[in-house]
Amino acid sequence: MKLGIAVRSMGPQATAQTILACAASAEALGLHEIYVQDHIAIPPDQAEGSDGRYLDPLTTLAFLAARTERIGLGTGVLILPYRRMLPTAKAIATVQELSGDRLVLGVGAGWMKPEFRALGIEMRNRGRDTDRVLAFLKRCFDGDEVEEYGQRFLFRPRPTRPPILVGGAPPHALERAVALGDGWMPMARSPDDLIAPITRLRELAAQAGRPEPEVAVLTALPLDDSQRALDTALAYREAGATRLCHASGRYSDAAEFRTIAERLAGKILPVIS
Repeated sequence: MKLGIAVRSMGPQATAQTILACAASAEALGLHEIYVQDHIAIPPDQAEGSDGRYLDPLTTLAFLAARTERIGLGTGVLILPYRRMLPTAKAIATVQELSGDRLVLGVGAGWMKPEFRALGIEMRNRGRDTDRVLAFLKRCFDGDEVEEYGQRFLFRPRPTRPPILVGGAPPHALERAVALGDGWMPMARSPDDLIAPITRLRELAAQAGRPEPEVAVLTALPLDDSQRALDTALAYREAGATRLCHASGRYSDAAEFRTIAERLAGKILPVIS
């Protein structure tokens, strides 16, 4: 199981110096992946903790790609209905190309009504729109020539398609993961709560003739109790998780982040990876 950590791309802590220092610490400590969040238009009355300050996730990962060499670069999750398909595909391919195939593409359909309203997008269509973007992404990475709206064009650069991990709740997220992705990205679920949906996910994949899907869990491990944190991580692995990201994200500066990352790397990483 791969072990990752969320880097704050929101709030006053999301400065160039801090996110670079956090990424460097995670890589130096041997963690497998870092993940960033996605919001685009936070209402003033819902801005506690972030002050409405969010960096664009793909731009942030491109920035971090230039200052790291090995660590995976993940979105947890990129909200697909917010974005036009072709520019989004181009941005994803660019991060994957410039990072040397290190992108881990967690995607979702979104949940915050004010953001959809600010974008002038019908929230009720978010499932359909997500499926459309995912199908388009697969076409873009399948061949250099793509056709859309009756126009053929070259999609280059065309690096290896990043793994696509679909966020959201069963049953729709599981079905979408099998039909259009490579796995599922559940959030804030206990190991016991994952056993049944992971079993169902594997059943759906087998029925569709697909490889066994990945399961990338975003959660907050109880790092103040190192043994309990390790036991929890092992329980996620036993439940079927293939990736685990500690995603509490509430550190105040790069020094505090490093302390958190050291706890992950010192006690949990050697056992689960």
